[in-house]
Amino acid sequence: MKILLRLLVTAALVLLIANFLTGVHVASFGTAVIVAIVLGLLNLFIKPILVILTLPVTFITLGLFLLVINAIIILLCTNIVGGFAVDSFWTALLFSVILSILQSITYKILGDDK
Repeated sequence: MKILLRLLVTAALVLLIANFLTGVHVASFGTAVIVAIVLGLLNLFIKPILVILTLPVTFITLGLFLLVINAIIILLCTNIVGGFAVDSFWTALLFSVILSILQSITYKILGDDK
């Protein structure tokens, strides 16, 4: 049940951010749900590999390179999901930061934080 709630919250946040942030386009709520699922899977399987491969750079930048990895994950998602588009790398970076902050706040309010 927690996973379903987290997916729906993430989908709603993706749709909300797309309405306010220029450069992010989501076709429908169904597309936002698919984006939430794909982001979850990419974060589960691809992100750890990228983190390990870029560990020296992440160490030198004191962890700030993780923001770049999050933007890359968002751009990968745009290539996988039809109906979801992010115009540039900088938009993806801003989108990922806003999504992470809003997810943290929402999960804290719902009592579903890790």
